[in-house]
This record gives sequence, structure tokens and C-alpha cells, in this order.
Amino acid sequence: MDLLAGLGREELRTLMWVAAAVFALVAGLWRPRSLHWTALGSVLLFAALNAVAGIYVLNHFTDPRWSTGAEPPLSAPSLSGTPVVGQFLGPLDAALNGVVGGVNDFLAFKHALPIALEFLGSAGWALLLSFPLAVIAAVVSFIAARRRAAAFDKYRATVDELKEELEQVKRQIAVGKSVATAHTRDA
Repeated sequence: MDLLAGLGREELRTLMWVAAAVFALVAGLWRPRSLHWTALGSVLLFAALNAVAGIYVLNHFTDPRWSTGAEPPLSAPSLSGTPVVGQFLGPLDAALNGVVGGVNDFLAFKHALPIALEFLGSAGWALLLSFPLAVIAAVVSFIAARRRAAAFDKYRATVDELKEELEQVKRQIAVGKSVATAHTRDA
């Protein structure tokens, strides 16, 4: 089952952009605080989808969607219909059809290769763009982690301070009870 059978070159290219944009939009809405990772993920998704599209084109190079239509496929003449010697040329027909089929496959590959290289080139450019995005995402995450660690240290210091104050209050209450108990015993 070929899911991409109805898509031409332009539709396939548009599908890559739309899929990456939809991923970026959904992931951006789902986790708005990590937009740097969403951007990196969408660029990597775009690269992967373009690589898959290039491989798909190379895997289906005989598909007429990739030909420019300028050259019709070649066909071998039938030699078996030749008078007098036609019956002896039957095996030559099969060999000639095999050669022409190979030439047609070569021409189809020749037409599909630039399209596949276009998709693979887009994947390469996206991967090249992903390296600086990965560095930026790592730096942003590092800064956010340091900020969270500083806030946690601040809260920890506040908790420690409140624990110390609680201990002082407990000691004062204990001292107050012992003084009150001593006064009641004396009276």
C-alpha cells in the first residue's frame, strides 16, 4: 500500500513544510516554555521527512510522476514478424526488450535522481541548521536550569531560616513554661 502514490513533486514538498509547521504549532501550544526544543524538533522532523521523501523517490524511480515528460519510453521493434527469418529471431526479441527495458529504467532513474537529490539536499540544509539550533536550545536550557537552581537555593535558605526561628520560638516557649512552673511551685 503506497500512501504517497497520489502526491506529485510539489505536493510532496508542500507536505514536508506543512508537517513540520503543524508539529511546531502543536508542540509549541502544548509546551510553550520549551519553544527552543520545539524549534529544534521541527527542523529535525523536516530533515527526516525530506530524507524519507528522497529515498521514496529513488525507491519508486520508474513512477511517471518523476519524469519530465520530454522523452517517451523507448520500445523495441519486433523482429519475430520479419518474413522468412522471423521465427528464428524470437529469442532476439526477448533480449532486445530486456535491453530497452534497462535503458528505460536508466532514463527513469536519470529523471528521478535530481528530484531525490533536491529532497536530500533540503534534508542536509535542515540538518546544518539544526546544529546551531541545538546549541541555542542547550544554552537556553542551561540558563533556565541555573535559574531554577538559584530559586531552589533561595527557597531552601528561607526554609532553613524559618526552621531556625521555629527552634528559637520552641526554646522560648520551653523557657516560659519552666519559669511559669517554677512560679506556681513557689506560690
